[in-house]
Amino acid sequence: MNSILMFLDQAATTGDAGTASTGGNLLFTILPFALVIIVFYFFLIRPQKKQEKEAAQMRDSLQVGDEVTTIGGIIGRVVSIKDETFTLETSRDRTKMRFLRSAIKSVDVKVADLRAAEAAANEEKPAEAPASEEKTAEEGKKAKKSKKDAE
Repeated sequence: MNSILMFLDQAATTGDAGTASTGGNLLFTILPFALVIIVFYFFLIRPQKKQEKEAAQMRDSLQVGDEVTTIGGIIGRVVSIKDETFTLETSRDRTKMRFLRSAIKSVDVKVADLRAAEAAANEEKPAEAPASEEKTAEEGKKAKKSKKDAE
């Protein structure tokens, strides 16, 4: 505030001879305000827009079967999805409630991730089965051998 008053006072007293120096003072007066605006943009506005974009993407990728948490703290599984609403099943009693998509706080478990994990588990089971059969066959031979030794 003092710098603005000093600028105005100097501009009034210098007249035509001081016009060159007032341009320099004007630059030093405006520069801090411009820097503050730039800092606000990079530290406040830009990250907030990024978060809003990610939230919109999360809400658009919602699928039936996803487990979500609402902004009210209600946790449940998505049963159906319409334009701007979705139906949430919240308990074993199959209580269903309808919410706006904007009420989603987070998607806790995605159906696509569950299906991928199940597929990976199914692929691993056949590979483990022969190894376990070999172990049981070896254990059976050892048991027979120990019975013969005991007799």
